[in-house]
Amino acid sequence: MPNRRRFLQGLPALPLLNGGAAFSASTKRDYWKELEVRPFINAAGTYTTLTASLMPPEVLKAIEYASKQYVHLIELQDVVGRKIASLIGCEAAMVTAGAASALTLGTAACMTGTNPDFIRRLPDTAGMKTEVIVQKTHRYGYDHAVRNCGIRFVEVETREELERAVNERTVMMLFFNAAEPSGQIKGAEFVELGKKHRVATFNDAAADTPPLENLSKYSKMGFDLVTFSGGKGIRGPQSAGLLLGRKDLIEAARLNGSPYSDSIGRGMKVNKEELLAMMVAVELFVSKDHAAEWREWEKRVRTVADSVAGLSTVKTETFVPQISNAVPHLRITWDESALKITGAEAAKRLLEGEPSIELRPGAKQGIEVAVWMMQPGEAQIVAKRIREVLKAGA
Repeated sequence: MPNRRRFLQGLPALPLLNGGAAFSASTKRDYWKELEVRPFINAAGTYTTLTASLMPPEVLKAIEYASKQYVHLIELQDVVGRKIASLIGCEAAMVTAGAASALTLGTAACMTGTNPDFIRRLPDTAGMKTEVIVQKTHRYGYDHAVRNCGIRFVEVETREELERAVNERTVMMLFFNAAEPSGQIKGAEFVELGKKHRVATFNDAAADTPPLENLSKYSKMGFDLVTFSGGKGIRGPQSAGLLLGRKDLIEAARLNGSPYSDSIGRGMKVNKEELLAMMVAVELFVSKDHAAEWREWEKRVRTVADSVAGLSTVKTETFVPQISNAVPHLRITWDESALKITGAEAAKRLLEGEPSIELRPGAKQGIEVAVWMMQPGEAQIVAKRIREVLKAGA
């Protein structure tokens, strides 16, 4: 007993486990500083490499809520899928490990259906249909997620070529939504051809929300499968995505993924926290005041544009990209011989300055500013820094 008393009396003097007082619940840690990772103001957009969007408080609360109890994963997948489908207005839905995961699982679903032998054997495609028709201009960096399943792409350019390409080996037709302007076969005609030849059509619309109506537009148009990124405009977890479509194909897609162990998508795991958080993110997205949000983005654009008004040769232009990231942006151009600084140099100074600011990549002239991923008050900071950088060039 005396030894036990001495032990208990000595507890308050003992250091905390896992690193002592620095790791206590009451201590606020600056992880970025600890890890020497530099955060930035996002004036670029929802790019994966820039960690996409930030989750709203309601989504973070859902993650915390789900982290504290156990549930049956398949049951949760069932009810979350039904809830999301009802919110969007599609036949069926599932949460995936990002839109690229949805491409793999959706393709696998078209190939295997619910056949357990086919599911177990992928990417061994013996006995399966293996050709996916795609427009030549719709080939892109993410079609590897489709090729993972062992398929072969058949490229076409015209309606006539597509109809000739359909044969007994055709399993799916892939459409990249952002490439619609560059392809000869538009979305509605693509769907029509799929239905005519009884071939499933899959639309990759990963970055194409907002606007809100896009979330249901392509399913209503008749695409058999549609995918959206969960962590871009919808502002769910970055590692989550949505696969929407026909009930039979969603059922098959789920059998090709986690938690079913002997499947091509077993590694594409979505945890209970992401499932619940993605459902809440969709709830928020379909119920928010999108008009008010748009007005806020326009206000931020004006704030940045007004900051450079009066600088020699500087011109500003508001623009909205045609499909992906279709929200207000600002383009700033100037006579480089007058300001003595190029767009690339200005972007570099903003990135390396304090605070660090990431601009929209790929500007052909001057710089481009995306305002929709900024936090309150950051438009004013970005405006001040851009003016300083351009003024210094003058």
